[in-house]
Amino acid sequence: MESLKFTSLIPCKSSVNLIPTTKFVNHEVIGQVGFVPLWKRRSRRPALRLRAQVSGGSGGAQDGASAVEDQREEKGVLLGAETDSSGSVIGFNLIPPNGKLKVPDSPPEDATSDRVDEIEDIDGKEKSKAKVTRNIVFVTAEAAPYSKTGGLGDVCGSLPIVLAARGHRVMVVSPRYQNGTAADQKFSGALDLDTHIKIYCFGGDQEVAFFHEYRDGVDWVFVDHPSFHRPGNPYGDSFGAFGDNQFRFTLLCHAACEAPLVLPLGGYTFGEKCLFMVNDWHAGLVPLLLAAKYRPYGVYKDARSVVVIHNLAHQGVEPAVTFKNLGIPPEWYGALEWVFPTWARTHALDTGEAVNILKGAIVTSDRILTVSEGYSWEITTVEGGYGLNELLSSRKSILTGITNGVDVVEWDPSSDVHIASHYSADDLSGKVQCKLALQKELGLPIRPDCPLIGFIGRLDYQKGIDLIQLGMPQLMEDDVQFVMLGSGDPLCEDWMRAAEATYKDKFRGWVGFNVPVSHRITAGCDILLMPSRFEPCGLNQLYAMRYGTVPVVHSTGGLRDTVLNFNPYAQGGQGNGTGWTFSPLTKESMLAALRLACRTFTEYKPSWEGLMKRGMERDFTWESAAVKYEQVFEWAFIDPPYIG
Repeated sequence: MESLKFTSLIPCKSSVNLIPTTKFVNHEVIGQVGFVPLWKRRSRRPALRLRAQVSGGSGGAQDGASAVEDQREEKGVLLGAETDSSGSVIGFNLIPPNGKLKVPDSPPEDATSDRVDEIEDIDGKEKSKAKVTRNIVFVTAEAAPYSKTGGLGDVCGSLPIVLAARGHRVMVVSPRYQNGTAADQKFSGALDLDTHIKIYCFGGDQEVAFFHEYRDGVDWVFVDHPSFHRPGNPYGDSFGAFGDNQFRFTLLCHAACEAPLVLPLGGYTFGEKCLFMVNDWHAGLVPLLLAAKYRPYGVYKDARSVVVIHNLAHQGVEPAVTFKNLGIPPEWYGALEWVFPTWARTHALDTGEAVNILKGAIVTSDRILTVSEGYSWEITTVEGGYGLNELLSSRKSILTGITNGVDVVEWDPSSDVHIASHYSADDLSGKVQCKLALQKELGLPIRPDCPLIGFIGRLDYQKGIDLIQLGMPQLMEDDVQFVMLGSGDPLCEDWMRAAEATYKDKFRGWVGFNVPVSHRITAGCDILLMPSRFEPCGLNQLYAMRYGTVPVVHSTGGLRDTVLNFNPYAQGGQGNGTGWTFSPLTKESMLAALRLACRTFTEYKPSWEGLMKRGMERDFTWESAAVKYEQVFEWAFIDPPYIG
């Protein structure tokens, strides 16, 4: 399918058109009526299907603006729900005639309790519960297993499930990507809700639809629009990033703000008292929309937003002229305003003016989270702040770092379906079998006593690939084997192929990404190398430790937080630590750390076994992280929401 382009978009003519004015009419509820019985059976039946048409009124956008002007005298534009005598929803109105709020924000207390019990029964285990339960809405560009390019997809695919198991009501809002490959089948369980809404942005009404799947206690909601249907990954293709990404993720943000109001999932909307988890710049307009588009008209006055920074290097910066396309009133331009320094401008007449969506999210959100404690400090420094360090420093009182967790079901060496032999911290014999199977699969000499080093990740500058390239000739002089799995920079991919031809019995490079192979490398290698220049959290080192593979990492961000440097002389010579960290980021320090690890592996077997077991016993579960997230949720609701 040919990629869609949006190159000649009409600018917005008036800020009053940015206010939600549509009325939801002609609703038909299909299926079970009565809220509580449906809520209790959600784990056993498909989602409630709502057939709807959304219209902006016969008068078009200008008539809609008049409707808003009339409502200003009544102090608010509120969402209402129409019900019949049995209590079933038969329609929604964004602006109810009587001006009274009737929306069924959340289910009755007994219904919520029933839903939590269902989750417990499915898992067959007793779950710890949150002290205070909330309606949580994750907004994200990717969520595994539906879409994933890195850690963002892992986080937004795992954390919502754990929070739901703790008693929260959780929705994840993400695009419904369709790229014409087998990956499209990942969305096959999502049903079309037949709910279409019109979003005013980029100079006109943009219509989006919603798909829904209820899985693992979570409402997975997918925003459907032609701009999400094209070959490539969520952000680009072989020719680079998509030119209309700002348009695509603006649609996501607007739709995510509407979803809790218009989608009666399980019989009830999530309602206005939501906590929005805003992940990276792709979702960054959500806090601004809450403050600028909804709260002035009485909607979402009790909602809060938490922006989660997974990678500060990506901020959603576009020319300043694009601000008028975002559906934000013009007086809010300052929240997004961004000016490049003189040295970064392209020519003498370039004023450097731009809009920065992540900056706007940082300014208007109620709390700020990063995916490790170390990264929360690094982004306040000149070196790690990418121009936002002063702003983040000024909001340091609401900035928190929480280390990501691990999906302990997918990543478990005692039950992993992808590896040759299962093992645990109590019985490590299967680890050797995994190594031998990997060597055989890769065509390397089968040598259990030769240190096998692995690398898994993107082939780009951030991951320190240049250091690996520089150090490989010297490393290959040692008695080691090395395997790399990754894709990215075409020059790096070519280098991997050349290195394999040069070091035939010592080096193997797998160009691309393959989940089963990544599991087999993690289980089969003795050492995992991560020389990242910066790493907000890092997951591969967590997976490695869980599989008894010892990490050697650059001392930065989440790598420094999670890998404890090995000290063989601590504890009366018994040693402690789970791996090695090195600094500064140079070829020499990297090679020194790798050689120390290899020597420990070959000459000090008891110490090596201690390293493996300590790594496998560390608690990096999402359950532990979820408790810390809940504390941030409590802090977010202490102060009033951001209103500008």
